[in-house]
Amino acid sequence: MNIWKYSSPQYFYPLAKKMATIFFVFAAVFTVWGLYIGFFVAPTDFQQGESYRIIFIHVPAAWMSMLIYLIMSFWAAIGLIMNTRLSSMMAHALAPTGALMTFVALWTGAFWGRPTWGAWWVWDARLTSELILLFLYIGYMALRASIEDPRRADRASAILALVGVVNVPIIYFSVQWWNTLHQGASVSLTKSPSMATSMLTGMLVMALAFWMYSIAVSLIRVRRIIRDREANAAWLAESSGAQ
Repeated sequence: MNIWKYSSPQYFYPLAKKMATIFFVFAAVFTVWGLYIGFFVAPTDFQQGESYRIIFIHVPAAWMSMLIYLIMSFWAAIGLIMNTRLSSMMAHALAPTGALMTFVALWTGAFWGRPTWGAWWVWDARLTSELILLFLYIGYMALRASIEDPRRADRASAILALVGVVNVPIIYFSVQWWNTLHQGASVSLTKSPSMATSMLTGMLVMALAFWMYSIAVSLIRVRRIIRDREANAAWLAESSGAQ
């Protein structure tokens, strides 16, 4: 099978629908499993009590906000360098989901911060850089919407996305580079996790759920983008008729 043919919108369009269905099923399964572990299996934290359980939403959303931006920038760069339509469409499709994950991370962080720090918001390095990430997503989508020509919009938004990549390592390393209120990483590749196994399991399962959901909705969205940009293509009319 020639997998390279799926880099064409014509062949990727029907494949995306099948893949989205599969990923939605995985997202639902992992969400139920992860929430069950997080709210019914994981023990109460001895310092934060029950309020810590928001990490099962907050941490996966924060991870996904950064990861999606990196993936969006990767596809934007491929589209900019190789002038491939589908790559730019994928970047376009990822942006709203990345913005949603960033908003959820900030929103749940505020609810976690209130009982922990005694404030809904502080101008902490981690929080501020995460807020900048939300503005980058919004700026990317606003720039695309402001340019009528799709190819010009692809190029301009790709440059903005690549410039904004510098903010991702700032978010990740902010707790190490500056003295912040935000706690350090509980999960690291270089040391053992500083949490109970059931807590870690629930958080990782929820991260998988968020990842599966992000893929599914991005595939659905890229199909809509393909329909909009390839509206006059004969293959699209044939594909729509077959479905």
